[in-house]
Parts: sequence; C-alpha cells; structure tokens
Amino acid sequence: MTHLRVAVDIGGTFTDICILDDRDGSLEITKIPSTTDPIDAVLEGLDKAGVKLEDVSLFSHGTTVATNALIERNLPHTALVTTEGFRDIIEIGNATKEDLWDAYKDNPSAYIRRRDRLTISECVLADGKLEKPVNESQAQELARVLKKRDYKAIAICFMNSYANPANELWLKEYLQNLLPSVAISTSAEVLPEIFEHERFSTAVVNAVLRPVVGHYAVRLQSNLKSRGYQSDVLLLHSGGGVMTPKTIDFQAARLASSGIAAGAIANKYIGEICGYPNVLGVDMGGTSTDVSMTFESTMTTTRDWYIEYGQPISFPSIDIKTIGAGGGSIAWLDEGGALRNGPHSAGSNPGPACYGLGGDEPTNTDANLVLGRLGNDLVGGGLALDVSLAVRAIESKIAEPLGMDVQTAAEAIINVANANMADAIRLVSISKGYDPRDFALVAFGGAGALHGVALAQELSVPTVIVPPHPGVTSALGCLLVDIRHDLLTTLVVETSKADPKMIEEEFVKLEKEAISRLSTEGVERIDMVLKRSIDMRYAGQWRSLNVSVSQPFTSIDDAVNGFLAQHMREYKYVRDEASVEIFRLNLSAVGITPKAELPQSAPNPITPKPDAFRDVIFAGKTYPTSIFKRQNLSSGAQINGPAVVHQLDSTTVIPPDAVASIDKFENIVINIQRQDRG
Repeated sequence: MTHLRVAVDIGGTFTDICILDDRDGSLEITKIPSTTDPIDAVLEGLDKAGVKLEDVSLFSHGTTVATNALIERNLPHTALVTTEGFRDIIEIGNATKEDLWDAYKDNPSAYIRRRDRLTISECVLADGKLEKPVNESQAQELARVLKKRDYKAIAICFMNSYANPANELWLKEYLQNLLPSVAISTSAEVLPEIFEHERFSTAVVNAVLRPVVGHYAVRLQSNLKSRGYQSDVLLLHSGGGVMTPKTIDFQAARLASSGIAAGAIANKYIGEICGYPNVLGVDMGGTSTDVSMTFESTMTTTRDWYIEYGQPISFPSIDIKTIGAGGGSIAWLDEGGALRNGPHSAGSNPGPACYGLGGDEPTNTDANLVLGRLGNDLVGGGLALDVSLAVRAIESKIAEPLGMDVQTAAEAIINVANANMADAIRLVSISKGYDPRDFALVAFGGAGALHGVALAQELSVPTVIVPPHPGVTSALGCLLVDIRHDLLTTLVVETSKADPKMIEEEFVKLEKEAISRLSTEGVERIDMVLKRSIDMRYAGQWRSLNVSVSQPFTSIDDAVNGFLAQHMREYKYVRDEASVEIFRLNLSAVGITPKAELPQSAPNPITPKPDAFRDVIFAGKTYPTSIFKRQNLSSGAQINGPAVVHQLDSTTVIPPDAVASIDKFENIVINIQRQDRG
C-alpha cells in the first residue's frame, strides 16, 4: 500500500528531497549536489533515502530546467508565424529598457531570430470579425518552408486572435497534419490577451519550452514508472499550483519560475499553521534572496514577470522579488568608496574566504563568522570554517580602506545586506499599500534565519518564524500544492454599459474549459474549486487591478466598489468622477490534492540547557551568547536572547531582548520588541 509522499526541489547547487510518511507523519530530508542531468540527482537522492517508488502515492517536483534553458538559450530550433507586417513585435516590445540611463546597453535579443519569423496574409478586426481567412496555398508554401528548415517547435501569433482565434486554430490544425512531430503553440490558446507584445512573447516562450520540459517530463515519468511509481508526476508552476505532463502543451511557459514558487507556497502554509494569515517570506540562499507575501491567507500575484527583460511571460505568477543577496554575496567598495553587497557571489566554488577553497573575497558568510553568529563548523556538515581567512579578507578589502576595525566592517557588511533585503520586502508590501507591522516574517533558506530577526527589527515586524528545516523548506512547499490552471478572456467595456448576464455567460465558458482540463488530469468534480476575478481600471488607463467577484456574477456595483477599495489601499486615492472599465475576466481553477500534514509534538516546557557558549557581537557590543543544537530543542522550550541555534542546514540568530519559543510544529517563533520610529 502506498504511504509515502515525495517532493523534489532542484536548485543550481543542491537537489532537496522531502519524504513524508503518511503512517506516522514523519518527515525525512535528503540533500545532494545537483547534476548535469537533473534526473540523475533525483534518482540518486531517492536511492540515498532508500525510497521504494512502489510505496509513493504522490511525487511533486519543482525544477529549474525551464529557467536554465531560457537563461542559457539552450532552446530548440523554433519558428514564429505571424501576420504580415508584424514579425518584429517580439523585438520591438514596448520600447522600454531595463536601464533607461544606459544608452549603450540593449535589451536581450528575442528568443526567436528574425530569420525564423515567417509571415502570412490574414486579418481579424479588433471586434473579432474575420476579415480575411488564411489562404490555403500560402499555408501550403509555409508548411514546405517549415519542414525544410526542420523546426522542432512553432509559435503562431496573429494580431487580433484574442478576439477571434479562428485563423490561428485553422493554421495550427493544417500544419499539425503535415508536421505531426512539431510542437505548435497558438497565442490565442496560450494567452488570449489584448496586448500583442505580452501575448506574442508568452506564446513564444511556451513554444520554445514545450520540447524542453515536455521531453524532461516524459523522461522523468518513464524513469519513475520503471522503478514502480504509478501516478502522474506533478510539476510545480509559477502560479503556485502544479500541472501534470498532460497539460504542458498549454502551460509550458509557467515552468519558467517553477523552483522559486515552492518557497512562497511553504511560506503561506507555515504562516497558516502558526496562526498568521499575513506573512512575509524571506528565502535566503547562497546567491540570492526570494521575498514573497501572503495577505489574508492569499498569495499576492503578478502578470509582470520575466526571466530576461523584454521577454514577458504574462501568466499569473506568485509575486516574488529576487535580489542578489545570499550567504556567498561579495562585499565590495565602489568607485566612490561606498560599501556595497552583491549581487555577484562567490558561489560554492571557491566560495567564501572562510571555506579555505581559494576564495579571497569577503562575503556575508565571512562577516557572520567574524561576528560569532556562525560557528567554526557547519554542525556535522563536513566543512570547517577558518575565521582567520575571513578576518584577512574583510580586513584587506573592506576594513583597511574604510579605516575601520574588522568587527565594525563585518557588521557594516551585514547591515548593507540587510538593507538590500529590507528594500525588497518594502517592494512587495509597503509599495503595494501593506504595513509590515501587520505581518509575521518567515525566515528560511540556508541563510534566512541568520538575518531574519534583523530584517524584522528594521521593518518593525513583531514576530519571526523559523521552520524546522529552513534549508529545505522550498522542497516542503512542493508537498503543499494543488493542481491549478488560470484562464482568462479579454472583455473591454465600461461598467456603466456592462451587462451582468453577458459577463456571467463568459465566466461559464471559462468554467467549462477549466472543468475539461482538470477532468483530463483525473480530478473529480467534487475536488474542483473555481474562483472568479475581474481586472478593472479607470477608463483610459493602462494598468489594472484584480478584483474578486461572486459566483454567479450579478452585481456590477459590487465589482466597482471592490475596485475602488483596492485602489485606495494600493494608491491611497480614488477618482470619484472617473469612469471604471472592465478589462479582463479571470478564472482560477484548482484541483484539490491530498496535503502533507506535519507532525505535532506535545509541549514539554523544560528550559533547555545551552550546548556551549560563545562571544557574539550585536550592534558593536560583545555578548556572552548561549549556543544550542536544534535537535536538542523540543516543543514548549523557551530561549532568551542572545542565543544562536545551529543545525545542519541553517543557523538561527536570536539577538538580545528577543524571546524565542518552540511551537508544537517545532518552528522557532521569535518575538521581538517593537522598535517603532516616531
């Protein structure tokens, strides 16, 4: 009988595996180096953990395969077929640049070269009227060229296909009959979006990734099946859900941020079990930090994301800000002599100076070691840290040029890193109208718990939560997701002229498509949850806000009031005299899957005894500090700061005046004195 649930999160350095046993709720963690072929690491990790795949009921997977393919441009030979006169849409974009002030820096080139962008004569008017169908003789010549050039994938993107997809769908069927082995994506099926650049770009990304992730998913499924696994592999996508290999044709582009989404999902879950519907997640690894937010138990989402600037992927995605701040981020002085931190990193080889592997640049890890916040070894991790090498790097590169002592320079390095991360938190919270003081902060990743309390103090967040296994929390997130699809239809109409019955009819169409997709993936109707929303904006504006609406849809006024309330929260004003416009109808279709339930421990309120003591520097002052091993702390224990908690995958710093307790899920919950500034 199957009793195991397995989650795998493949990162650039390590592959993390979580195995949950449904019989007793026990959770086993395995961490191994990633391999050139990611599947090798998955299989090696399962072997290392002794997992028999015939005992596995669920296999959920977050992967960087799609992300790496886009970054490295390791993509299949792909063609774009578009309306005559519009072959350069994906290169022109929206005529913006990532750095407006650098006249010499160009945006990255399009994923499909100009020579591979082919055109055909067709016309659909903006109101959806089919003005000119595709000419069959042109289509025949197009097929001949496509076959001769041996394309592996094709993106069909016609100008007004969002209003009427007939021409795109006809050409897709025609080409598929002649080129059955080629992966064909149409913009109307991938993203029926009015803005052509976003629609074309998303369809292109979907096309170039379909052979990549499709082949990967098939190989992974085949390998697991040969070892006894009988169910579908669930692939984590950017919207915070999972998909099966059957739906990759529709949403391959959503796997472009598969890996980082898992951490945001885990952040939401940890907040919920600890009683905090509002949580900020800080996932700090060796190279970067991912910041996410959950408000009222709902993860915030965005359509404005990309792997490379100018190549938008406009599926709804969890709103995650990633910055170059990690344990290996290098501290350096700019031309003006100012101290900077990151985004470049020492990586794992040679790594921070204290690793003794040849690195001589000062990093956040070196600074934390000099300050006493890290010990001389990684708690059985097999790597001794050399504080003398850390001192030498900080002294020569930072302290001496700035006229500081080494300890002061080390604190300055950490303060700059914290300031960078605090700014990222402000971007997902304060800039959107949310007050961090109304949130708890979940600190995870290999380095998150080192910096979590300092970030909370900077932002006046009252509570920090450190999960039991911070370094592999993202893998845990893969066990907490549902199958999810996001569907939409463009509908531009002023609310004063909108017909609720017509809007309800459009939602019903979306629901039929959603139910069909979920049914194909084996989801029973009772396990389907359909959530509606409308994108609305002031008439004449471009940017819109997403407003949840009821089912069935009956009231335009309720939708407008929801828009005005959200506009006030995010922008702090409303325009009473301005007309409000509906822009897009959205449907989130969720197929509920069985969830992991973490084990709970009965409280044992015994004051733990420190395993050691060490001098640690906080705010320029040295404190004798209690050192604990995480495995020796049980539910109900309380720790008064200053203290440091070590474990294999992370280190938690509890500063003076903070009090920590271990809850029934074995999270470390740290309460901080508010430091509100007048």
